[in-house]
Order: sequence, then C-alpha cells, then structure tokens
Amino acid sequence: MRELINIFSNHFMLRALFVGLFVTLCASLLGVSLVLKRYSMIGDGLSHVSYGALCIAFALGYSPFYLSIPVVIVAAILLLNLTEKGKLKSDAAIAIFSASSLAIGVIVTSLSSGMNTEVESYMFGSILAMDGSDVILSVILCSVVMIVFILCYHAIFTITFDEDFARSSGLPVRFYNRLLSILIAITIVLGMRMMGAMLISSLIIFPAVTAMQLFRTYQKVILSAIITSSICFVIGLILSYEKSIPAGASIVVTNLVTFLLFLIVSKLKWRVHV
Repeated sequence: MRELINIFSNHFMLRALFVGLFVTLCASLLGVSLVLKRYSMIGDGLSHVSYGALCIAFALGYSPFYLSIPVVIVAAILLLNLTEKGKLKSDAAIAIFSASSLAIGVIVTSLSSGMNTEVESYMFGSILAMDGSDVILSVILCSVVMIVFILCYHAIFTITFDEDFARSSGLPVRFYNRLLSILIAITIVLGMRMMGAMLISSLIIFPAVTAMQLFRTYQKVILSAIITSSICFVIGLILSYEKSIPAGASIVVTNLVTFLLFLIVSKLKWRVHV
C-alpha cells in the first residue's frame, strides 16, 4: 500500500490514472456493442487513421487532439457509408483505410521532423505525455461520451441485437450506428495518448470478449467489462511505471492475461456442467 501511495504521489501518474480510467470506462461501454455487432475491427482501422492524423498535426504544428478528432470522426462515417451501401465489404474498407492512413503518416513523418520522441509516444503510449490541458479536454469529452451512451442506452441495446426489429419499431438505425461510430472515434483519439494509436483498439475489444467468456446478458457483460478493464488498466499502469515499459503495451498484456484466465475458467465451468 505504501508503494502504491508513492507511485501515485507523482502528478503525472495521477493524471494518467484519472484520464485512463475515464477512457477505459468509455471503451468498455462501447466495446460490447461493437463486438456484438461484429464492428470490432472498426476500432483497429480508426486507430490507424488517428496515427495518420496525428502525424499531419505534428507536421503542421497543430495539437494532435484538435485535428485527429474531426478526421477520425469523418473516417468512421465514411467507413459506415461504404459498407452500408455495399460498395465494399467491411474488412476490405477497414484494410484500405488502415493501410492508407499508416502510409500517409509514415510519409509525412519522414518528410518533416522524422520519428521523434513525441510521435513515438503517440504511437505506443506514454504515461509522461499528458499535460493539464489534455486532462481537462479528455475528461470533458469522456463525460460527453458516457452521458450520450446512457441517454441512448435502450436504442443502442436494440440496434446491437436486432437492427430489423429496431427499424420496424421506428428507430433511426442509421443515425444510431453513426452515433456509435462517432463515440468510438472520440474514445480512440482520447486514448491514443495513453495507449498509443497502434494499441488503443485493444482497450475496446479485450474487455468485451473477456467478459463474454463468463457472462451472457448484455448488462452483466458491460458491468464485467468495466470492472475487469479498470483493474487491468491500473495494474498495467503500475507495471509500466515499475518496469519502465510503454504504458499501452503493459496494459494490453495485462488484458491478454485476464482474457486467458477468463477463458480457462469458462472451459472449466463448462466441463463441470457437462
């Protein structure tokens, strides 16, 4: 306990913990619907788009947040439009966006300042990267994401499980799909400072698939995803500080271990019932 107090007595660790828990909560809430709707790879595609956007922002001298958020939101809407109209399969559209964004980011970086420490911190995450303004912006936008999710909970629940029923009930399915994509886009951009653009999608996918190993109802899966992802985030953050490794990688590995544990418990539970 004394060691934990010493770790979080550092201001940068407190900022990382505060913002990270907000982002983790948003990712857990939205990730369950994404996984159930088989949209989980959209998170991965948008994370690569965010990398391309932040490289352009650095080259132009802008804040990565202010440029990346609108760019990733537009990309999310374009991805949905392409897949809904049947012009491209979802996996093909995501692959095109991912590869193109990475290529643009690499070219812009090589033509400007090159791969410096700040760009690398956004790629793989850094607990030292956030300042006071980042914390304020992250908390405000995360709060907006959570409030919108809570207000639209029943509609999101309905479109997650049965879009045809939602349409017949008069719900604007297209609107809510876009709203879900916009919320995901915001969460990805906010989390890339901590997790890194290359790893932030795991914060959306892992909690959901982990919780689904043991629970079957939507509410229980969301609650389990929130709890497990928050615990994994704190453990990963502490390991990152203690072992001097990137925060994003540490948190992802912690989530991976938790997923494997849940998977083993699920298999044992199934054998007992059999």
